Amino acid sequence: MPGTEVHLAHGAYSAVVTVRGGALRKLRHGDRDLVVGFGPDGAVPDYRGVICAPWPNRLADGTYTYAGKAYAAAVNEPERGSALHGLAIHQAWEVKEAAGDRAVLGCHIPSGPDYPGDLELTVTYSLSDGGLHGMVHAVNTGSAAAPYGVCPHPYLVAGPSPLDDWSLELPAGTYLEVTPDRLLPIGLRQVAGDAFDFRSVRRLGQVKIDHAFTDIARDASGLARVRVHDPSGTGVELEWGTEWPWVQVHTGDKPIGPDRLGLAVEPMTCPPDALHSGTDLVHLQPGQSHSAAWTIRALH
Repeated sequence: MPGTEVHLAHGAYSAVVTVRGGALRKLRHGDRDLVVGFGPDGAVPDYRGVICAPWPNRLADGTYTYAGKAYAAAVNEPERGSALHGLAIHQAWEVKEAAGDRAVLGCHIPSGPDYPGDLELTVTYSLSDGGLHGMVHAVNTGSAAAPYGVCPHPYLVAGPSPLDDWSLELPAGTYLEVTPDRLLPIGLRQVAGDAFDFRSVRRLGQVKIDHAFTDIARDASGLARVRVHDPSGTGVELEWGTEWPWVQVHTGDKPIGPDRLGLAVEPMTCPPDALHSGTDLVHLQPGQSHSAAWTIRALH
């Protein structure tokens, strides 16, 4: 599909990125998938690999107030009454640059009744011996300040075994408890003694996770890593920097159809419903920009 997606390759890595949501459609190392992929046509299932901006996760009721003005975004998760995963997923993306191991996709988020700022958004994907590197860059080209948050949305695949048999290493000490019906924030909880304590690697089993985590352990360079391991010995790692103080983890549970196909690991600059709470929300003044990067790599 010329013009709508780019095929990338470097060493053992190959990837396909698409203008549909600015998404990572495929990522492989050798003959195995590192993410849950999807086909070249139609809607992106389960928001796999898309770029969620200018807010990640849920905005309750789709309404919010910013700088004294009221805004209303379309509710695209009617069963929970939320505007889910921002506005970029609804915009027309285009290929800005393409090379053998690198691609830049971009879209424009206009100001309007759902958002105060004008954003130029680009995502750069590149492959190296160290894996797939992603970076989202946003510039407020409008005349008004704009609230901003972002996350990528890949579903990681550790190997051929069912997700229940995978082991997870998640270096987070705190998670955000949410309401059972709408998955909206209630308050912070310590993972110690909880089913969500994966600070030491252990089997996922039947635990169901769809929560944001913070209080994340990092190395001396500020990098954090989530690792998922398959009993066969393969695995996958997602690494991110201090630009993202949160990470959403989701075991991909679905009431109907195939579920638990992969583990969503989504570094987030802010928690769910941040347009209401203001927690870690970025405030982009006119002309200001924001960048955030992450890496997905195979473990052997």
